[in-house]
Amino acid sequence: MGKIASEALIERLIDWGVDTIFGLPGDGINGIMEGLRRHKDKIRFVLVRHEEAAAFMATGYAKATGKIGVCLATSGPGAVHLLNGLYDAKLDHTPVLAITGMQETSVLGTGYQQEVHTEHLFADVSEYNLVVDNPAQLPGVVDLAVRTALARRGVAHLTFPNDVQIADADADPYAHVAPARPPATAPVFLEPPGVPRASDLRAAANVLNDGSKVALLVGVGALHARDEVLAVAETLGAPVIKTLPGKAVIPDDSPYAVGGIGLLGTRPGEELIEECDTLFMVGTNFPYTQHLPEPGKVRVVQLEADPSRAGARMPTEVPMIGDAKEGLAALLPLLERKKKRGHLEKFQKSMDKWRKDMDALENPKRTPIAPQYVMGVLDDLAADDAILTCDSGTIATWAARHWTIRGDRGFYLSGNLATMAPGLPYSIAIQHAFPGRQVIAYVGDGGFSMLMADFITAVHHRLPIKVIINNNNSLGQILWEQMVLGYPEFGIRYSDEPVADFAAWARSCGGCGLKVTDPRDVEKAVLEALNHDGPALVDVQVDPDEPPMPGKIQYDQAKKFGKAFLKGQPRRSSIATTLFKDKIQQFGK
Repeated sequence: MGKIASEALIERLIDWGVDTIFGLPGDGINGIMEGLRRHKDKIRFVLVRHEEAAAFMATGYAKATGKIGVCLATSGPGAVHLLNGLYDAKLDHTPVLAITGMQETSVLGTGYQQEVHTEHLFADVSEYNLVVDNPAQLPGVVDLAVRTALARRGVAHLTFPNDVQIADADADPYAHVAPARPPATAPVFLEPPGVPRASDLRAAANVLNDGSKVALLVGVGALHARDEVLAVAETLGAPVIKTLPGKAVIPDDSPYAVGGIGLLGTRPGEELIEECDTLFMVGTNFPYTQHLPEPGKVRVVQLEADPSRAGARMPTEVPMIGDAKEGLAALLPLLERKKKRGHLEKFQKSMDKWRKDMDALENPKRTPIAPQYVMGVLDDLAADDAILTCDSGTIATWAARHWTIRGDRGFYLSGNLATMAPGLPYSIAIQHAFPGRQVIAYVGDGGFSMLMADFITAVHHRLPIKVIINNNNSLGQILWEQMVLGYPEFGIRYSDEPVADFAAWARSCGGCGLKVTDPRDVEKAVLEALNHDGPALVDVQVDPDEPPMPGKIQYDQAKKFGKAFLKGQPRRSSIATTLFKDKIQQFGK
């Protein structure tokens, strides 16, 4: 049998440097699976348990490596399952290629089994979206799909009818007035935009030099620019706020770091936003505008890779288009070192107090177990180049405040989609990409239970991921969101007492599983998991009534929280006890 069209697809992906595809087979992609089988020595297929996990894995792989992530699903329901993970990639500007199957061209439009027109389904999520209905389109459309995903930092989608997958690679059933195939030139590995225009650099330097209380807000686009961010902060005497996806831009113990802003942020971060007169946004499109300075009260400079996002959140005096690392390096010689350091020193003192407050919450004697203590133990024991993946929920608060970026540590979560369940698949993909590093998934019981079957994937591939479950037997973040709106909680606790034993589940899969209900056992269990030569899971039963307090409580938030109590909030006494036991000193001043 000669070369089939799906081989042309796989060979072109190999040319682009793709070495891993995450997916789940089905009769809608049997031809593509055959193409993978024929090239299994050059490209790895990672069989998952759920297509949503495959999309999350492709997204996590791309976030951690900077390369394009690729996921594969069959026609109909398999393709539908990809969407949540692909929207995570879209909203976090991550290059991912999704490949799906489709029914034979001869039955399209007849209501055939599993006939879902995925080119319509994927229209909103993708930057490039095509039904490949002629083998002659290959490999040109693969080039266009990958280029577009990389250039626009988003999702590309190719869907292949079954008959096209197995057609002769050189087949061309149509007459043409022009060549069907774009020139199949060598792949161009796209680089981010480089140095901003000289005039923009000068204008930005003028604004920043004029500012007396400058603040930096840095995001995921500056992850590769740590040295340059620190140099700019030193020159300007500027404290640095980090978005949560950009948590690893600079170390958390840096004298310039003030944590984050928003519900998961710090008090110093919030106060800096209120007090700064100049804001320099680098590599971020921070969407929560209610936590940014009021328009007109500060001067804003932004360094952004995508022209469409520059100035999208706030009136921006100088929007610069360029790469964070190259742009900051070019800007530095134009900046004047500020001699007065009072602005910076004020927030350094404020951060010293904040760190002591956070340390106090890591109380090893509390029963039920304080979630801050679990995260603190993990933070102490994990390696200095460990990578933490995280789900959405209260766990994101504990990770934001108690996972310390030091050394080469990494941190990945669903930033803008804020979806549940990516923590486990992210860790699997990142462990594939970095087999020599410690990769830890820090997840809640709700998110883990959604895609827990893929723990088996880690066991199957002998991936030494570590899963720490913050088990509060509820949808914890929604509980507190309901209360802060003035509503008593409803429909967010699975049962009065925990039912699932995730540790037993891990052991049944062939991994290490440890259950912790006593704070005295936390450190021992985490250490055992980290030292285990293979996948390990620690299911920690934490205080279900621990509220993720905002860095700076607003009067309206406290008022509505009180209303929820008056309207009949269940478990009022245990919530009040937890709330005031460790926090009266921290938040009462």
